[in-house]
Formats: sequence, C-alpha cells, structure tokens
Amino acid sequence: MPEETIAAILLSLKVAAMATTAAAIIGVACARLLTRLRFTGKEAVETALLLPMVLPPTVLGFGLLLVFGRNGPFESLFGTNLLFTWWAAVIASAVVAFPLVYQNAKAAFEKVDPDQENAARTTGAGEARVFFTVSLPLAWPGIMSGLVLAFTRALGEFGATLMVAGNIPGKTLTVPMVIYFAVESGDYATATPLVAIVLLLSFTVLFGLQHWSRRRLVRYTMQRRHL
Repeated sequence: MPEETIAAILLSLKVAAMATTAAAIIGVACARLLTRLRFTGKEAVETALLLPMVLPPTVLGFGLLLVFGRNGPFESLFGTNLLFTWWAAVIASAVVAFPLVYQNAKAAFEKVDPDQENAARTTGAGEARVFFTVSLPLAWPGIMSGLVLAFTRALGEFGATLMVAGNIPGKTLTVPMVIYFAVESGDYATATPLVAIVLLLSFTVLFGLQHWSRRRLVRYTMQRRHL
C-alpha cells in the first residue's frame, strides 16, 4: 500500500477520534443542560443543534468557511486561520458528528430516574457529583451509542471537509477524499482496498456496539429476574 494511502488512513483515524471527542464533550454538555432547562424558544435551539444532520455538505462547508475563513469571527478573535489544516478537518467532522451524540445523549438523560438523582442529593452530594456518579453512569449506554455513530460518521465525512480542509497529501487528505479522487481518475486499484477497509472498520465498530448492547440487555434481564 502506498505511503500516501497509509498516511490518509492514519489521518482519518486521528481526525475521527478527535472529532468524536469534541462532539462528545459539547454534545453531552448540551444534552444535559437542555434536558434540565425549560425556557421559551427551547425547541428552536434544539432544532438548530440538529441542523448539521440534515444540511447539505456544501451548505455546512460554506457556513464553516464564513466562520473560520479569512477575516471570519474565529480569525478576528484568535488571530489565526485554520482553513486547509487538519484542524479544519477535525472541526468539520465534529460538526457533522455532534447531532448524533447530542440526540442519543438527550434521549438517555431523559430516561434517567430523577428519584435516584434526588436520593444522591439527600446524602449531600453536589450537582457535579450527582452527574458523574449517578446521571452519567445511568445514561452511559445511550451516550455510548451516540459516540459510536459519531465516530463512524466522522470517519466518512467528505463534503464539508473538502471545502474547509482541501486535499493536501499528508496534511488534510483523508480516506474519503482518496477514494473520491481515485474513482474520479479511474484508479480502482487504489479505491477498492480503501473502500473495503472503511466498510470493515465501520461494520466492526457497529457490530461491537450491537453485541455490547445485547449482552447488557441480557445481563439486566437476568438481574431483574433475581430480584
């Protein structure tokens, strides 16, 4: 396998991992906050958070260009331009992965029994301790599902990434871009193994999630029977 292809695989894994981490931190925080808060316009805010899941990649990429491009808000605040760097690929992937984390985390937090949280508060536990010792562990299976879906989505991100990061070999060239340009040039010898790798990796991750969920359900059912 060519060195450039190996570099693209490693870069894709790094970008997907960092994008999932960013989406996890922000997505779980937003899900927890919006699960607890009640305010006018909440539905509009939640709709806006889910928009990246349905927007065309070109629209999303254009929005990121406006924010992180030359003379954009990010450059004005921090004095640096992230376009056409691997950080731009991380940002694009994190944005498209965020709704998957947020949606799953929000559904998981809504299923947490408030009585268990209140029981922890009666022992003197602060909100941070309640969150990390009660709420988060109870919601973890749902959050985990969101993280897995976010990782696979970030791994395959193409459209918005191409617009903000470009296709610089060894710097911003990810696997989806290698596949696209290989197919465009008729180089199926390069595209086919990469497609197989992505399919195998995605299948393995999703299969692992399904297996873990099924075993957890069986274990929970057995515990209930012994109560």
